[in-house]
Amino acid sequence: MSGITRRELLSAALPAAVAAAGLSELHGSTSKADNPKNGGPKVGLVTYLLAAQWDVPTIIENCTEAKFEAVELRTTHAHGVELTLNKDQRKQIRTMFEASPVRLASLGSAFEYDSPDPAVLKKNIEGTKEFAQLAADMGCDGIKVRPNRLHEKDGVPREKTIAQIAKGLTEVGNAAADLGVEIRVEVHGSDTSRFPVYHPIMEQCESNNVYTNWNCNDNDLLDGGLEHNFKLVADSIHFVHMRDLFWETYPWRKFLSLLNGIGYNGYCCAEIPASSDPLRVMKYYRSLFLAFQDKV
Repeated sequence: MSGITRRELLSAALPAAVAAAGLSELHGSTSKADNPKNGGPKVGLVTYLLAAQWDVPTIIENCTEAKFEAVELRTTHAHGVELTLNKDQRKQIRTMFEASPVRLASLGSAFEYDSPDPAVLKKNIEGTKEFAQLAADMGCDGIKVRPNRLHEKDGVPREKTIAQIAKGLTEVGNAAADLGVEIRVEVHGSDTSRFPVYHPIMEQCESNNVYTNWNCNDNDLLDGGLEHNFKLVADSIHFVHMRDLFWETYPWRKFLSLLNGIGYNGYCCAEIPASSDPLRVMKYYRSLFLAFQDKV
């Protein structure tokens, strides 16, 4: 396709898709994302905060311009990738991503399995299964779920909540496996992001389709430290969220070295605040991401 720009390709392939989905036209440059040299972790974007107000074409356009290789679309945001999308709309969004250099790598849900209320627990489990179908329809690799809290203050022993979360993950993991979609458990929550809680959840889960979504929390540095906690779940890390890389409280270079050490070549997606100059921020972010790995 020599001489044909990315914009021309998308304009030729997607006008009907954009119109039917109610999305604005793509805009911006024609630069193409490339892989960091020598493989290893690749940079992507979580739409939470920075891209919360962007529609799908804007997400693709900006990620392409900044050479971000993948995206996790967070539920409830302006791009509107939700369970309410019909079959045609799902196909249209899939086509947009497949015609671009940007991989739709994850859907970021808020489903959780800790509630003592059986009705709430069931709603979250069934909702996760529907979200897995949404991901499958759009050619997405996996969905993010989370543990969120313990209920010891309400008299529920932590062991009971841990076992319940693990059981819920087993059910949704097996259901999503039939669709070819991974369940990725974010290391999340004031208590459940501590590895003495998170690790037993993963250990008790009986589905081989449930993986860790590392979240780069300060809690990673507690309970034995970064290397100890990393080793606990290293075999299950299939996705990574990263905060602003200027925070010196987190050992970014060491963490990326650990990822490279296990041969991780998946996505590390920036989960960073909104900016009035997002492209500039994204370009700096990618440069620092590569610099911490001595790749620039």
